[in-house]
Amino acid sequence: MQNIKFDCRFFRGNIPCKPNKQSGAQCGSCKEFTPVEKRILIIKLGAIGDVIRTTPLAVYFRNKYPNCNITWVTHFPEILPKDGIDEIMHFDFVSVYAILHRKFEIAVNLDKEVEACALLSDVSADEKYGYIWDTKHDHIAAATPAAEHKLLTGFFDRLSKDNTKHYAEEIFEICHLKFNDEPYLINYDKELAKKFDFVKQKEAGGKKIIGLNTGCSPRWKTRLWPREYWEELAVSLIKNDCFPILLGGEAEHEMNSEIQKNTGVFYPGYFSLQEFIALISLCSAVVTQVTMALHIATALRKPVALMNNIFNANEFYLYKRGVIVEPSTKCDCYYGSVCKRERPCVLDITPKEMLEAVMKII
Repeated sequence: MQNIKFDCRFFRGNIPCKPNKQSGAQCGSCKEFTPVEKRILIIKLGAIGDVIRTTPLAVYFRNKYPNCNITWVTHFPEILPKDGIDEIMHFDFVSVYAILHRKFEIAVNLDKEVEACALLSDVSADEKYGYIWDTKHDHIAAATPAAEHKLLTGFFDRLSKDNTKHYAEEIFEICHLKFNDEPYLINYDKELAKKFDFVKQKEAGGKKIIGLNTGCSPRWKTRLWPREYWEELAVSLIKNDCFPILLGGEAEHEMNSEIQKNTGVFYPGYFSLQEFIALISLCSAVVTQVTMALHIATALRKPVALMNNIFNANEFYLYKRGVIVEPSTKCDCYYGSVCKRERPCVLDITPKEMLEAVMKII
């Protein structure tokens, strides 16, 4: 027991470590012994897109502390890559119980839900950043003053509208860091992507594949583009020697099937999350509203033609690979689930404008 290196990066507690499995190495004589430099906890539970766009923090920490151990707790562990994060934990009683009996040098919470804030409050860590729970006054609070700005923009629409910083810049500042174009991480299965090779080889015939992500979550339907606009864009792309494919989930299946019927554009159907990621990996560019597909495409380093109406465009950072198109008539329903106008402003984002955006980024 005295030879066991509990502080080694490869130590797994109750199972053999990687060096032991690969070469039979044992503590005391193992040449792979690497002491953990920092133990870092990231709490970002959801949604999927928000988890993805928080991953530049993991890239930063890994670059600054190559031998750190990063633990991430989330509702969506399947979206995070195991080769970039040491421990990926589903947010449940077992994980929380284990976390509360461990010690971290750095702990970050970027969710404003009570349970996430409470976890940061209770966890043992030398440094805490983000949002915490004020148990004395029973409300959310900033772990350090650096998190106050982001909290306030969440409280008041006017401050949110006036914000000029994008999400990555904000979360880095919350952690007392400076964003330097650290990339997104994502769990991308290259072997699974081969399942869709036929799209490139047989269907597209060498043309640039343009993914048309027609849906978004029902929380803010005011951002949804109508079927007729998608059809017009698809036809225009075909005329411009591109190969559009329809993307979406089960909720978009009926509309995508109708678009396929009316235009002949390729629609492979809807798939699991990992297959959806694989499909996007085929694309030369992606057209989407503000939704999960935006963050998946960004993580895969795909150019994006982004439609935005109800959100602050400054929030989105496309790594100089994309274009944001907004209605010329502006928007009256900031973060609104119901449009205030008789004619929704999203209709003022035209298929012609989106076609021009696609041709610009490809």
